[in-house]
Amino acid sequence: MPHRFLAIVALCLSAVFSGCDKSKSKKAEAAVPKTEVAAERVSWLTDLDEGIKVAKAEKKAILVDFTGSDWCGWCIRLKKEVFDQKEFAAATKDFVLVELDYPQKKQQSPEVKAKNKVWAEKFSIEGFPTIMLLDSNGEPFAQTGYEAGGPVKYLAHLAELMKSNTAEGKAKLAQGKKDEILVRGYGEELEKLITPLLEKKDLAATEAAIAKFIKDKAVTGAAKVTLSVNARVGSVQTCKPGDHAAVLKVLDEVIADNPSDLTGELKQFRAQVAAAQAADKDKK
Repeated sequence: MPHRFLAIVALCLSAVFSGCDKSKSKKAEAAVPKTEVAAERVSWLTDLDEGIKVAKAEKKAILVDFTGSDWCGWCIRLKKEVFDQKEFAAATKDFVLVELDYPQKKQQSPEVKAKNKVWAEKFSIEGFPTIMLLDSNGEPFAQTGYEAGGPVKYLAHLAELMKSNTAEGKAKLAQGKKDEILVRGYGEELEKLITPLLEKKDLAATEAAIAKFIKDKAVTGAAKVTLSVNARVGSVQTCKPGDHAAVLKVLDEVIADNPSDLTGELKQFRAQVAAAQAADKDKK
């Protein structure tokens, strides 16, 4: 039965939004390429309160790695491919580095567990790895996660995100968090509405129901983009599993129907789907 379509598409979008799914983590860990590990690793704090103190004193931003160090495959990949590489030491010029760990097997004191839980709730952390960028006062201005390409590419990515360390950037991130909550609530409501249609594999009726729901709820902006993609791509995956062309059609329609400043990540995802489609054709 096609339940949890939002969870299905969340996995599909993981490369863009960088969430770690426990069922996929071992595969991700096994796929870690052999890379040269730095002889001297950069120093990471494990207490964000301490990190804020240091950041204020050194007038730096803060990079917080929310990780599952002993179970999350994408977290392990990010550490090995980026954070453990000697080139990443350059990040300490701009950032105080803080690692907040949420392990499954590694021992932690009750105090550390409780404190880390508070931070995860404060920043609405829902997937691992999540990389939060904070100003020296601990106010968030950007969020990212796993990015392929190694330390040099990741440093360039961080440099771009640093441009959001402004009042406007912080407001945009805060609005994005509000949109996430809104989309989650609407997503649960919409799922109940379209599940009977998906069980019948009636994609046309499902698409019509999604469009009507979004119109009736007057969902706009980034929330509309996310809800549309989650619902429509999830529905296509349920009714036409493995059909890259159908997914690309949905993505093209959502991209065309929304302002370009809201579809940047969606365009990256589209490129990934197109690459997967090409790879499948090469295999045949």
